[in-house]
Amino acid sequence: MSDYYEVLGVSRDATAEEIKKAYRKLARQLHPDVNPGPEAEERFKEIGRAYEVLSSPEKRQAFDMGVDPNSSGGGFGAGFGFTDIFETFFGAATSARGPVSRQRRGQDALIRIEVELAEAVFGSQRELQLDTAVVCQVCQGNCCLPGTSSRVCDVCRGRGQVQRIARSFLGQVMTTQPCSACQGFGTVIPDPCLECSGEGRVRTRRSITIKIPAGVDTGTRIQLAGQAEVGPAGGPPGDLYVEVVERPHPTFTRRGDDLHCTVEIPMTAAALGTSIYLETFDGAEEFDIRPGTQSGEVSTLRGLGVTHLRGTGRGDLVVHLAVQTPNRLDEQQEELLRQLAKLRGEERPAGRLAPAHQGVFSKLRDRFAGR
Repeated sequence: MSDYYEVLGVSRDATAEEIKKAYRKLARQLHPDVNPGPEAEERFKEIGRAYEVLSSPEKRQAFDMGVDPNSSGGGFGAGFGFTDIFETFFGAATSARGPVSRQRRGQDALIRIEVELAEAVFGSQRELQLDTAVVCQVCQGNCCLPGTSSRVCDVCRGRGQVQRIARSFLGQVMTTQPCSACQGFGTVIPDPCLECSGEGRVRTRRSITIKIPAGVDTGTRIQLAGQAEVGPAGGPPGDLYVEVVERPHPTFTRRGDDLHCTVEIPMTAAALGTSIYLETFDGAEEFDIRPGTQSGEVSTLRGLGVTHLRGTGRGDLVVHLAVQTPNRLDEQQEELLRQLAKLRGEERPAGRLAPAHQGVFSKLRDRFAGR
C-alpha cells in the first residue's frame, strides 16, 4: 500500500489546507501539458489517488487505520477518474474527442387516440395522419445543394475542436473546446440545400396504419419503432408511442377485462322466470331469468368480456338484474294484483328488517330455510 502522505510530501498530522496546497503544487508541476511523458502522467495519477483519500475525512481515517480505500473499489478508478481531475481543475477534457456527426437520432413522439369499447374487445386497425419530419428528397439527407458537398472547416481543420491557452490557479493550461466555426462537426456547408435549409429533413404529413391489439385499455401505450421523426441530416428516426384512451360505452362498463351491464325486467318476469335475448359484442345471447329473481342479483356469462391483452382467453360479462315495479296500473291490473296479494296473505304485510351487512353464507342459509 502506498504511503499517500509521502506521495504528497506532507506529515501525518497535516491539516486539510496543507494537503490541498501540496496537491496543487505537485499538480502544477506534473501536469502533462507542462511536463509531458509517461512518467509524469503516472506520477500525476498517483498524487490524484493520494489527494482523493487524504482530502476525505472518512477515507483518511480508514487509511490511517491501515485500509487503502482505493484498493476496495472506492478509490481513484471507481468514481474519480484521471479525466475527471483534469476537468475539475483545468475546465476541459484532456484528450481530443474528434468531430461530432451531423446525423442524430430523431426525437420520440407521443400521440393519443380514442378507441371504442368494441375495438378494445377484439382489436382493430387505424390509419393515422402524422405531421412529422422525413428525409429531404432533394438532398437525400446530406444537407447540401445538389451538385455540391461539404468542405473541411478551415478553423479546426476537420478536428471539430480547437485548443486554447487558459489561465488558472495552476498557471497556463491548454484547454480543448468545440470549434465555433463548424459547431464541432469538423465540416461546413457552403451551399445548403434550399428545400430543407441544410437540415437534411423536411416536415410533411404522412399516413401510417397501426394495429390496435385486443385488450388495450386507457393508458395502454403501443410502441412503433422507427415511426417518429427523422433526425437531423437524415439521422435514424425515433420511436412513436400511441397512447390509448377508451371512450365510455352507453351500455357496458368495463372493470379490468370484465364487462358489466344492467338488465331491467318486469316484476312478473322476475316472479315467473323467463328467457330474453341480450345484445352483446358477440351478437344476441339467450339469457335465462330464473323464477323468483330479486332486484340486485347478478349473473355471469363466461368469456364474453374483453380479450386479455397478455395471455389467452377473455373476461366475463356480468349482468346485474333490476326488477321494475309498475307505478301505473289500470283497474283490471290492480284488481288482479289485489287478488294475488289476498291469495298470498300479503294484503297487510308486517315487513321484516334485513341485516345491515348480510354475507353470502347468510343469504344461502335464508334461501334454504325458505325465508
